[in-house]
Amino acid sequence: MDSQNYISEKFKNDLDLCLSKNKPIIFQTYVLGDSGEVRLKYIIDRLVEKYQRIDLIELLYTASKELIVNCTKAAIKRIIFSEKGIPLDDEKAQESIMYEFKENLTEKKFPYFRESMKKMNLKSNIIFLHNEQRIIMKVINNFPMLPKEEKRIREKFINAKKFDNLFEFYMAYGDNTEGAGMGITLVEILLLQMGYDRHLFTIYSNGVGTVAKVEIPLSENYKPRRILFEEMLKSSGKSLEELRKEFKKE
Repeated sequence: MDSQNYISEKFKNDLDLCLSKNKPIIFQTYVLGDSGEVRLKYIIDRLVEKYQRIDLIELLYTASKELIVNCTKAAIKRIIFSEKGIPLDDEKAQESIMYEFKENLTEKKFPYFRESMKKMNLKSNIIFLHNEQRIIMKVINNFPMLPKEEKRIREKFINAKKFDNLFEFYMAYGDNTEGAGMGITLVEILLLQMGYDRHLFTIYSNGVGTVAKVEIPLSENYKPRRILFEEMLKSSGKSLEELRKEFKKE
């Protein structure tokens, strides 16, 4: 892929401004094609270069791609439900067409859904929050999780804890890795391999859409938000729900 065809001077200048002022870097996509991959890679390369952490390229790039793919699959599912006239709260009817959905899961078929995603405004935002203390990557879609999706994600997180490397995961699931939560397991294993706590990866609803967040400390003095949340829960006197709402605003 020739990056010169995809990265304009305006794109470079806008990115440099965000980096110089520690402003959030926001990248929007429907389906991550060749041009999107080149731009995403360029953003990550420049970001880790600024903080002299080239070792984070694989973690950030692989994790962002996996999480964007998950967002795309969730969007395609909603497109198929809409085309079939199936309400989002009708789990029984949804189960009847899940085979068709799985047939459309391959990344090669994603571009065929691009126009439908645009019409239904089903998009993903990749946001990098950064300073000398940490890099936080969020992949956010603009539609909420269905109850069944939320349940499956919780199950996949629990399952991912059983594995410390991808070899173990492949040996356990063979060709069924996708349904077993390949993306979630991969992100957790990448964090472990870099010496980070796997709990630095979370997925939650922000009331409007779904957020997948990877938090990477750059300083030994930095406290991850999970630790801050637990400390504030003990000392603030606020309820669990009150504190969660405060944290989700940030």
